[in-house]
Amino acid sequence: MEGIEPPWFRGRQDLPLTEKGRAQAQATARRIQASWKPVAIYTSPLSRTADTGAAIAEGFKLPVLKDAHLIDLNYGQWQGLTYDDVAARWPDDWEVWRSRPDLARIPGGESLFQLAIRVVDFLTEIMGLHPEDTVVIVGHDSLNRILLLQALDVPLSRFWHLSQDPCGVNELEIRNGNFVVHSVNETYHMATSQEIARH
Repeated sequence: MEGIEPPWFRGRQDLPLTEKGRAQAQATARRIQASWKPVAIYTSPLSRTADTGAAIAEGFKLPVLKDAHLIDLNYGQWQGLTYDDVAARWPDDWEVWRSRPDLARIPGGESLFQLAIRVVDFLTEIMGLHPEDTVVIVGHDSLNRILLLQALDVPLSRFWHLSQDPCGVNELEIRNGNFVVHSVNETYHMATSQEIARH
């Protein structure tokens, strides 16, 4: 299966970027280069995020720093399956995942609480390394949602209340030890990439 349609659990499967994904990565790189001067680019070890990070890093002549804390949620037995497949095989677990994701226990997988611990560990480390610097973090849908929930001090039960599109941009600032969220899931820079992908 390629890309994100129909919706399926990609998780830790190491998938290359599609043509559309590469165009989105380039558009995101241009968006970031026009606005910020990061000193570091951190990504998940998976190639789809590392390659997106590489597109961003190229304009700044920076290396891509892969960090295991940023890998996607472990979806266990759901990985590689479509949402419809999971709903048919695990109807009760699927209902909990959709209605109370903070209570969900994915068979053989990771909980949102476990993911949140990884995110907090990473943020603590990064805040120590870069207290005054701009950095770029290229993560995954689930991880980005958790990072935003932590920054907003919002419970994990609100996981579905945030939207995260591929290559959407979130801007967070650390001010006096607290997070200030300036933007969530900006996608206006994608217009050009969508035109490219159609031709």
